Amino acid sequence: MADLRPVQLAPGLYLVATPIGNLRDISLRALEVLAGVDLVLCEDTRMTGKLLQAHSIKNKMDVYNDHTADRVRGYVLESLAQGRRIALVSDAGTPLISDPGYKLVRDAQDLGLAVTAVPGANAVLTALQLSGLPTDKFCFLGFLPPKEKARCDVLREWAEVPGTLVIYETAPRLIESLADMAKTLGNRPAAVIRELTKMYEESRRDTLENLAAYYQESGEPKGEIVIVVGPPGEKTYDDATLEDLLRRAMVNMSVKDAAAHVAEMTGQPKKKIYDLALVLKN
Repeated sequence: MADLRPVQLAPGLYLVATPIGNLRDISLRALEVLAGVDLVLCEDTRMTGKLLQAHSIKNKMDVYNDHTADRVRGYVLESLAQGRRIALVSDAGTPLISDPGYKLVRDAQDLGLAVTAVPGANAVLTALQLSGLPTDKFCFLGFLPPKEKARCDVLREWAEVPGTLVIYETAPRLIESLADMAKTLGNRPAAVIRELTKMYEESRRDTLENLAAYYQESGEPKGEIVIVVGPPGEKTYDDATLEDLLRRAMVNMSVKDAAAHVAEMTGQPKKKIYDLALVLKN
């Protein structure tokens, strides 16, 4: 644990990122702010209390979540206007990301009150890093609707977006969601990433159909889950499809030329396609 020195914070609202699993994934600045504010707003005082206790921070907490936000917001804004220093945190990760808070930020800024962010852990970006999928363009969809029709309707809205999709999902709905994604988006490459930064962190990468089949057979996994889906152009080819393409090409081409043709058409590694062509030829 870091030796925190008292820091005189300026009045205002501080949006403080907290760990998504490993309690050590928190910045020194975040600890200084949590120790130095007049009040910590959190989704659940039990969850945030454990974090503060782990770092020997004793501070006043109040609940700010979907159920209390409308009732508490006015009081918080009034306190900020009086020069108080208030931190807003979520149970895990960066506040406002699939969590309440944007209305508080908007209203505080409209009143000319100071608002600043203390960056840190975030499940969206961490999962994207571990997915092995393109990271230059991505869209975060949050949690999908629980019902199949509504879920597919949302997915269709994002089907043509030229970027990677990042989605939160619960374990009980994982298999159905993966199947709906494959049906609606196509059998794209994807990754199911769970228990980020924790002891049993796992990243499983395959096609959407294969991932759905895997979890159908192995059972629903435990822990918090992020699904990362490759962009529309990221087509996948199973061995049966590649073999069929090679057989057709080799009717009029040599093994070498057929392999080069199929590799260029599918974007698959040339050596992999050539070795498969040799097996078919023999």
